[in-house]
Amino acid sequence: MNKITRRSLLAGAGAVAGAVGYGIWERQTIPSGLPFPKLQSADAGTILDDASLLNPTPVARHLTLSEAPDTKLLAALRTELSDAKSAVRAFSASAARHSMGGQSLPRDGTAVTFEQSMLEPDTAAGTYRVAAGVRWSQVIADLDRIGFSPKVMQSNNDFGVASTFAVNAHGWPVPHSAFGSTVRSLRLMRADGEVITCSRTENADQFNLAMGGYGLNGVILDLDVEMVKNERLVPSFETIAATDFGTKFTEALAADPSISMAYGRLDVTIDGFFDEALMITYRASEDQADLPAASGSGFMSKVSRDIFRRQLGSDRAKRLRWFVETEVGPRLNSGGVTRNSMINEPVVTLDDRDPGRTDILHEYFVSPARFHEFIAACQDVIPSSYQELLNITLRYVATDTDSVLTYATEPRIAAVMLFSQEMSERGEADMERMTSALIERTLAIGGTYYLPYRLHATDAQFQRGYTRAREFVARKRAADPDLVFRNALWDRYMAKL
Repeated sequence: MNKITRRSLLAGAGAVAGAVGYGIWERQTIPSGLPFPKLQSADAGTILDDASLLNPTPVARHLTLSEAPDTKLLAALRTELSDAKSAVRAFSASAARHSMGGQSLPRDGTAVTFEQSMLEPDTAAGTYRVAAGVRWSQVIADLDRIGFSPKVMQSNNDFGVASTFAVNAHGWPVPHSAFGSTVRSLRLMRADGEVITCSRTENADQFNLAMGGYGLNGVILDLDVEMVKNERLVPSFETIAATDFGTKFTEALAADPSISMAYGRLDVTIDGFFDEALMITYRASEDQADLPAASGSGFMSKVSRDIFRRQLGSDRAKRLRWFVETEVGPRLNSGGVTRNSMINEPVVTLDDRDPGRTDILHEYFVSPARFHEFIAACQDVIPSSYQELLNITLRYVATDTDSVLTYATEPRIAAVMLFSQEMSERGEADMERMTSALIERTLAIGGTYYLPYRLHATDAQFQRGYTRAREFVARKRAADPDLVFRNALWDRYMAKL
């Protein structure tokens, strides 16, 4: 077992970066010391993993489908669903597999990876129709050429559009709820192969199950999604006390409807851990002529990786990072950036490239009025762990009135944390202990946690955080009585309900 020493916790200045390694487990064996059995492709069939690199999972079948969602694709899916049902195998469809707790992995089942390209914009309606497996990088590029932009999406561009809906992810656009709030309708293939259209007025029960439902009631084929005009945005930066961030952030958004993108960061230097926050808000520039093609986030993303990774065990690097975030960044970014360039960033930008470590995301949702209590909880829990906190981004999420497994029963501040975890038994055990403690403290102040990540919550915490879980399970069983659609999230928490 590798020795782990207590290290300082780290803050980030660039975009939140997840781990890479979206699909097939590429190592010959699992690194020694991990709390998992050794699996090799020679004796365990096809092994798939997700972005955590901690969930090598044997599957009976894995196929990649790239066709548009028409006759040929539907026939292939129906065949695979029928075969899985006959063999009593689980079935799961996904794209980048960026979840981190096996939510896209059907153990000993059939795994479908979508790699598609169909996107059809409708400028008159302000929408685009997109195949499930299209990545956000293509959405941005295609819409950018006609002067439009996704209304809401994740802050990185690597993921599949349907997967974003299935986890109900959110981003920097304000004052919106998650991505699902901008989806007008979708087509869903049920376990028996029937294709239905789902929206807020047609098959609304299935629409609400699919939004944030992790693919447990069917395979999403395509979606009709809202878009907005692309525009040049100018940022404003304000450093405030971290305990004031929740109220000041929501007050700023309420007072100024011209703010269209916004987020925050926290300082985690040793002497100032979670004491200060940086609030960044974006408004449309007066100059909207000759918008450049979508690129990336520019200087900060190109230079931040080295600073980002040098922070491991170095308070000097952490202070430099906060200085770049609060002093250098505002000066360099004062000229503005297009909306599409802001969100056109891959997670690989800040990849650690360290085979002995993996990047793990956490996310917590709390009321703005109780955000100061969340700060106190983090100051108590995180420094007592061995985990390396690399980055924290703060976002606003409006109330979600659609999803059964909603995490936003009221307006929330979302705290997105990126940790670097050592890939060892000790690292995994310590992460589980810390995660459970953070979840418990968040639940105690009326908040909750996000489901796409490591499955470290207890059964009781899952049910407290998602009070409609039993309703979700009952409705899923009604929609899929043979339980064809299963994954690690279902197996861990829902199968027993």
